[in-house]
Amino acid sequence: MMKEDLTVPTNWRTNAIVARIVGIVSIALGFILGMYGLDEQGSRWLQTALGLLVTGMLAQGYALYCSVKRMQELHDQSKT
Repeated sequence: MMKEDLTVPTNWRTNAIVARIVGIVSIALGFILGMYGLDEQGSRWLQTALGLLVTGMLAQGYALYCSVKRMQELHDQSKT
């Protein structure tokens, strides 16, 4: 068998857990840096905080996507 023929099943649960952890940490750091950035006018901390908040929200969205895909796979397996 060739290596290209082997497919690795996607572990949606692990992907969702990692994405949730990254999302929570990013959002928390974003709020902390945002408060610091509001105190220090003209610093780059506020822009960094906004980037972390966006990253955290995207990670949470991906975690939701992984959870939905996992539920779909579980539902499809129960039908067969």
